[in-house]
Amino acid sequence: MTTVSSGAGIVADAVIPAPVELEPAEGVLDLTTVTVHAADGAVAGLAGELLAAAGALVVPDGGVPVALTPDPAAGPAGSSNPERYTLTVTADGVTVAAPERSGLLHGVRTLRQLVAAARREAGVPLEVGAVVVRDEPRYAWRGLSLDVVRHWFGPADLRAVVDLVGSYKMNRLHLHLTDDQGWRLEIPSRPALTEKSSQGAVSGATGGFLTAREYRELQEYAAEREIVVVPEIDVPGHVNAATHAYGELMPSGEPTDTYDGIEVGFSKLHLDLPATEPFLRDVFSDVARMTLGPWVHFGGDEVLVMQPEEFGRFVVLCQEIIAGAGKTPVAWQEAGGSAHGDQAAAAALAGDAAASGTDAGAADGEQPALVRPGTILQYWDTRPDHAPFVRAAQAGAKFVMSPADRAYLDMKYTPEHPLGQAWAAFVELHDSYDWDPAALIDGLPESAIEGVSAAVWTETLLNRDDLFSMLLPRLAAVAEIAWSQPEAKDWESFRARVAVEAATWRRENAAYHPTPQIDW
Repeated sequence: MTTVSSGAGIVADAVIPAPVELEPAEGVLDLTTVTVHAADGAVAGLAGELLAAAGALVVPDGGVPVALTPDPAAGPAGSSNPERYTLTVTADGVTVAAPERSGLLHGVRTLRQLVAAARREAGVPLEVGAVVVRDEPRYAWRGLSLDVVRHWFGPADLRAVVDLVGSYKMNRLHLHLTDDQGWRLEIPSRPALTEKSSQGAVSGATGGFLTAREYRELQEYAAEREIVVVPEIDVPGHVNAATHAYGELMPSGEPTDTYDGIEVGFSKLHLDLPATEPFLRDVFSDVARMTLGPWVHFGGDEVLVMQPEEFGRFVVLCQEIIAGAGKTPVAWQEAGGSAHGDQAAAAALAGDAAASGTDAGAADGEQPALVRPGTILQYWDTRPDHAPFVRAAQAGAKFVMSPADRAYLDMKYTPEHPLGQAWAAFVELHDSYDWDPAALIDGLPESAIEGVSAAVWTETLLNRDDLFSMLLPRLAAVAEIAWSQPEAKDWESFRARVAVEAATWRRENAAYHPTPQIDW
């Protein structure tokens, strides 16, 4: 990537994530007043909103033309990436070219950053340097995992998160919707889940839930911005809200008490109870039916009070239900094996081949993988042995990288920071920037890496300001990890670009942490 600042104090190098190619040219363009031209009215409307928020006056006619143009030849030379784009700014106008809608929006988001960087006081022309940007993402999955259970964040907050995620070209919002403290999504076949278990939260805070209609509206809002919502129903642990609503999920037949603490690992389902499998089938079938995107996450993490054999059968069953409902299963890394791996469960997954001792995807003496081809595993805990994950990849699993000591954005910045936890690490901005997804799991081919996701858990986060102050500026760092090629990354350049981008956060009253690692 070429990194320069062009004349008249106009910042050309203001783009986060770092693009593949940024080539400044001669001249400037006054974008004080613009007119957007696009065949897709929805894309034109979104482009207008982004440019207006950056400081341009968007008018229906007569402004500097900003043309959004379908073009299969756009992007870096030879690229076939469906999200590629080319942004061209000349003295005559702006063109964003891309083969698909997503690329058009990415190009507009880059233009938004250039416009925002050039913004001055009222009455001063909004001049952007001529430039050509050719760009494409490194990974297809670039996301944020957001816990809305420990503390509840409602539809307005979630739309604000969608906008933030989109601003850095991220395209997945994974919602952790169920846990011990509460249940946050209406399930039509199991109404007691929200009737009895939606109002709880940590330390007695007020809870809430998404109705089926609100969930649909949120997905549609995200889809307009080329972001897919991935729902997570966490089983077979983290289930106290479920067992509080339905006592038949417990051996005693009695519902569990509500829980508003932050400990993990104490709750579980019981696969041998007659109520359990019908419950799972009802819940995951409803969630799959309600979900517009192709993925449903079934959790599987921190099941600390269950024998490996039973856990393995849960992993097999949940994949079967979700795949049978037409969705791709996603789970936390534990579903890939690790300490919960089990030969009997793997045989159940692989069928007669494994049961008879024939090839089931593992060498002699090795344990077959629990996961079926196409299942996505979210890697978060860097401590376990890597061998089960390599076997899972050999069996066809894909990985989303969310290492807790880099990408968990609820970790405290420093020991003195008032919010967050520190069980994984203290995670400053440079820590979130200085890692490579391809180097996390020894022996894992890069072809098995679907992408990267930041994660934020909300035990200590009470409101939107708390949430955004933990996300910003670190979410921008993870976005660059997910999008940019390794050779395009540069810490000093990133520091400078964050300082420029922060002006937008201040204008939009978005809370952020003024880390001393940036010269604000």
